[in-house]
Amino acid sequence: MVAQQLVRIRDVRPKDMQAILSIEYKCFKDPYPLSLLNHLYATHPDGFLVAEADGKIVGYVIGVIRWGATGHILAIATDPPYQRRNIGSALMEHIISRLRANGAKLVRLEVRKSNAEAQQFYLKLGFREREEIPYYYEDGEAAVTMDYKLEV
Repeated sequence: MVAQQLVRIRDVRPKDMQAILSIEYKCFKDPYPLSLLNHLYATHPDGFLVAEADGKIVGYVIGVIRWGATGHILAIATDPPYQRRNIGSALMEHIISRLRANGAKLVRLEVRKSNAEAQQFYLKLGFREREEIPYYYEDGEAAVTMDYKLEV
């Protein structure tokens, strides 16, 4: 019998940044630099969450309130060995709940047009595709914007 993996979602601490940076580099073509991660934490500490499992950080999400009452997911990633274990879903559930509590009526995010797997993940969570933004990423790839309307 396999033991159920316990995952805990919690607020980020400054000492978590190296583990988050490591996940960034494993998951993204254009990872956020440590200076930007530290800036986002300093300016939006309540919108920066991590997932812990097996005594280590295995995922994170960054969400902020922008444009009035719109939550914006800036980044979400799960360490590859821990993917497909509902960690990303748990992170999204927690950040959406927090954004709602802070007054968001809508949650928005951008995803690479080529990242069909991530788009399917967001669709399963209830996000809808909105529009394409050409040349959004540094390498010239387009982004697909997606949003999730929060029930009041």
